[in-house]
Amino acid sequence: MSQSNPYVVLDTSMGEITLELDAAKAPESVANFLAYAREGFYDGTIFHRVIKGFMVQGGGLTVDMEEKPTRAPIRNEAKNGLKNKEGTLAMARTEEVDSATAQFFINTADNKFLDHGGNSPAVFGYAVFGKVVDGMDVVYNMERVATSSKAGHDDVPVEPVVIRTATVVE
Repeated sequence: MSQSNPYVVLDTSMGEITLELDAAKAPESVANFLAYAREGFYDGTIFHRVIKGFMVQGGGLTVDMEEKPTRAPIRNEAKNGLKNKEGTLAMARTEEVDSATAQFFINTADNKFLDHGGNSPAVFGYAVFGKVVDGMDVVYNMERVATSSKAGHDDVPVEPVVIRTATVVE
C-alpha cells in the first residue's frame, strides 16, 4: 500500500473490493469519490450495469433503480495518462465530456477504446482514477451474474449487487 494514495473498501453483497486511488494523476476525481464515500452516499447503492468481458458500473442507483441526487459534475481527467486497463477504476459519464458525478465503473478487460483519444466528445475518454488492489475475484463474480432490463436500464443484475458500505481507509 502506498502511503500517499487513499484507499477505499467497498463492502458489497458479493464480497469486499479494495481500491487504491491515484490522487497525483486524478486529483479531482479522487477528491470527488472520497467525498461521496465519506458522506455515505454509496452505502445502499447497487452495481446497476454489469457486462461480462467489459466492466461493472455502480454508485448511483438504489435497489429500487432510483437515481440518487448528486453534486455538480466534475471536470473529466481522461488526459491524465492512466489507461482503462483490466482492474482499473474510472468515472462514468454521459455523452457530455464533463458530466461525471458519483457513478464509477471497474474495467474487467483492457478497454483501450475508453482511453483519451482527442478533444472531441466522441473520443475524449473516461477518466481512470484508481485500481482494484484486492477483491478482483469479487468483480469477476459480479460480471457473471444473470442480468435483465429493468426500469429503462439494460444489463441490470437480476439479484441486486449492493454496495453495503464504502469506507475510506484513513
